[in-house]
Amino acid sequence: MSNDTLTRPAPAALRFHPLRDSVTMLRRNLRRMVRYPSMTLMLVGMPVVFLLLFVYVFGGTLGAGLGGSAHGGGADGRAAYANYLTPAIILMTVTATVQGTAVSIAMDMTEGIIARFRTMHIARVSVLTGHVIGSVIQTVFSLVIVVGVALLVGFRPAAGVGAWLATAGFLVAVTFALVWLSVALGQVSKSVETASNMPMPLVLLPFLGSGFVPTDSMPAGLRWFAEYQPFTPIIETLRGLLMDKPIGNNAWIALVWCAVIGLGGYLWSKKLFNRESAR
Repeated sequence: MSNDTLTRPAPAALRFHPLRDSVTMLRRNLRRMVRYPSMTLMLVGMPVVFLLLFVYVFGGTLGAGLGGSAHGGGADGRAAYANYLTPAIILMTVTATVQGTAVSIAMDMTEGIIARFRTMHIARVSVLTGHVIGSVIQTVFSLVIVVGVALLVGFRPAAGVGAWLATAGFLVAVTFALVWLSVALGQVSKSVETASNMPMPLVLLPFLGSGFVPTDSMPAGLRWFAEYQPFTPIIETLRGLLMDKPIGNNAWIALVWCAVIGLGGYLWSKKLFNRESAR
């Protein structure tokens, strides 16, 4: 065989096209979301239920505590608490939606469609990136619904246009990081039922941070955990952006956490996917 044969580029029909293949996989995932809207509604339903429960049942008392003498109970307290609570509910919406990513990945793994994709002439990375981008789009749609409900129950953000754009970009970064982690959790799961439970700590962490009550009201040990876990700076950044309050160091701490979680989730997902391919 001549050197020219060895160095000759592969025919166009045999080359991988990661971008084109990723768009194809994204289209597949979007069609599945349209075909099964109950999944999106179920994932959005939990944050909405928590929002309504905490605002209307606990909001009068907790809102009065947050505002001190400036807010009484009743409607004023609920309004104050809605402003405090909504950033945590927004983050909970992200974690609930990416929980669906783990379920979708587990479904594909257990039903054999991933094995079938591996036999096709497509870029391997596109199988995962299609899920990731589709989940980000689904999360954005879910966030619009939840923010709309929050406005109806008394949430009154003070953010301007620039702050809203910064909030949107920040939420995309958070979602992107958590989606890659959920992709890995979905591959590790042996069944769809397991996949639905694996990301559960992500849903619970906002409760163990500054999402529902200030951390200075917690016992010492729990307060230490709440202040140093990754979701607290994320919630405080969202709260500062939406309510036009100082953010301090929370923004860059939150972005560092996002980078660590996203990179770790990506490398873990890639390792798991390549390991399965090698079998």
